[in-house]
Amino acid sequence: MSIYITQGRYSGQAIKGMVGKPEDREPEIRKLVEAVGGKLLAYYMTMGEYDFLIIIEGQGEEDILSALLVAAASGGVTDLKTVQAFTTTTGKKAFERAGQIAAGFRPAGS
Repeated sequence: MSIYITQGRYSGQAIKGMVGKPEDREPEIRKLVEAVGGKLLAYYMTMGEYDFLIIIEGQGEEDILSALLVAAASGGVTDLKTVQAFTTTTGKKAFERAGQIAAGFRPAGS
């Protein structure tokens, strides 16, 4: 399973609707993520450039992309930005492997 972190903004229409009728979106987001075989690990409201941040565990990019497309198509969210996260153990292994293959790499222009 992979970890994906998504930040996004609520549309003006969604904000207006939630001010008029406040709701916790977490149950609906959890349902959407589970529909694609994923697991919602965390859902936070944030201040600043983005309105929310969600952390999802999923099988792969296609599943997560499907859920994000449903959310975007609803018109309730915009400006979705998703990154894949890795454990520090995976990062260490990647650095070790990079060190092993770096000697055989020729940089551009050399």
